[in-house]
Amino acid sequence: MGNPLFQKAREAVMMAKQAANGQSPVNLRHAIETAKNALSSAYANSTTAEQAQLRQFQEELDKITH
Repeated sequence: MGNPLFQKAREAVMMAKQAANGQSPVNLRHAIETAKNALSSAYANSTTAEQAQLRQFQEELDKITH
């Protein structure tokens, strides 16, 4: 089935990217905060391979916020 926290983090980052591009009615600030929290939760409970992907998601999120 996979790691549900990892899945949630991936979805949250995707939602934040969509909000940043105007493709989602979700509030951008809220989407970013949700993604940050999801990434943090997922990282502590992930395999090494998942952690590498989560770092990539974090980089994508950083591009939105900077």
